[in-house]
Amino acid sequence: MFSLKLPSIEANLRKEGEKTLIFDSLRKRYVALTPEEWVRQHFVSYLISQLHYPAALMANEISITLNGMTRRCDTVVYSRDLEPLAIIEYKAPSVSISQKVFEQAIAYNHVLRVPYIIMSNGLMHYCCHIDYAQMSSEFLRELPDYATLSRND
Repeated sequence: MFSLKLPSIEANLRKEGEKTLIFDSLRKRYVALTPEEWVRQHFVSYLISQLHYPAALMANEISITLNGMTRRCDTVVYSRDLEPLAIIEYKAPSVSISQKVFEQAIAYNHVLRVPYIIMSNGLMHYCCHIDYAQMSSEFLRELPDYATLSRND
């Protein structure tokens, strides 16, 4: 599909008529293969295999209610106590990670109040740590591994 700045994966693909589907190991089902989904599957695989995020503590397409409307967080990462730690927002490689994308994730964070917001289009990855006690935020140079993520919540 697209070449990404993420490790390659063994994608489990299948065709249904004209549609190509990819298996989502977190949702345990096949979903439509879109450019954004391609990024999600690579990114989730990277988090699990390289940064040691437990698959059991991650969920895709989590519904939240924001201003009376249902919205979906692309991926939410949880602590071992099942408290949300990070919201991850994905875009297709052709979509730049802009202020608008960041604001979308921030809006979701009004509901979840996570300490980390991560954004990726498969080519560029950003992570912002929010310190609620200090009322500050900082963009990190690299994505934290799960031990760091869960230690700083």
